[in-house]
Amino acid sequence: MAPAETADPVARGRRVLVLEAEAIRRVAERLGPSFAAALHLLTQVKGRLIVSGLGKSGLIARKIAATFTSTGTPATFLHPVDSLHGDLGIVGRDDAALLLSKSGASDELFGLVEQLKRFGVPIIAITGDPDSGLARHADVVLDASVTEEACPETLAPTASTTAALALGDALAVALLEDKGFRRDDFAALHPGGSLGRKLLLRVGDVMLTRDLPMLLPDRPMRECVVLLAKRRGTVAIVNRTGSLLGVVTAGDLTRLMERTDRFLDTPVAEVMTRAPKTTTPGELAGAAVRLMETHGIMALPVLDGGDTVVGIVHLHDLMKAGAV
Repeated sequence: MAPAETADPVARGRRVLVLEAEAIRRVAERLGPSFAAALHLLTQVKGRLIVSGLGKSGLIARKIAATFTSTGTPATFLHPVDSLHGDLGIVGRDDAALLLSKSGASDELFGLVEQLKRFGVPIIAITGDPDSGLARHADVVLDASVTEEACPETLAPTASTTAALALGDALAVALLEDKGFRRDDFAALHPGGSLGRKLLLRVGDVMLTRDLPMLLPDRPMRECVVLLAKRRGTVAIVNRTGSLLGVVTAGDLTRLMERTDRFLDTPVAEVMTRAPKTTTPGELAGAAVRLMETHGIMALPVLDGGDTVVGIVHLHDLMKAGAV
């Protein structure tokens, strides 16, 4: 067999991914009543979730705490050693704790466990040893054990930390679903990021509302041609009360010119596309972009919820605003 340094690097990388995926699959198969108990415990928490772990487990704990916080459950990482040197002050009696340890036997973790028990803080343990000391002190134990690490000779935690992270994600997602946490809630917690902008941005924030390119159905195409040239290729055709009847686009004009060169006096009603795609001011900007891309449309009339035109939104403006 070829030495590892000369073996196919893609095969080596694939082996690690397959092994870690298999570890998560086995954790999923073992998932049972203890997961439901952990979730129930978390739904009862009035304070915050204290997440802790040491070494590599501590790094995973930090990410899990961030996931809970970003999905509507206040959480904070507490280093088990620092907790015994003043940082325990962040723990309240209405809190709960999520402790991570592969062995469940880290001495540095038990000082924190003792203090949590003294405060009456319920403990959920994610550990690779369900019979460990940590497991015996926990109120709920989630089994994150793996048959082998992806790292040769188990030099570093790999599959085990992946399994622990996946369990933390499973708890966070199940909890947000129980709480009814929605896209708008997520966006409100992420206003500064591109994802937050996409989730918060509405058509009404981008649409044009002044000097809209609109014509009555009996107006001639010569007027429409002028508007198409000046107003970015889409004209809304409306009745006298402002209700949408159809649209004429640059594409409609091109197809008309291919059929005849005597079209300038043609009423726009004979050229317009009837029942065009539309949107509303409250629609997510990203949804409007998807509609345009799906149907090859560069602009959409914006209706007030009925059939009255209150604006026009252009794909270019949506993209410029960060909707994609």
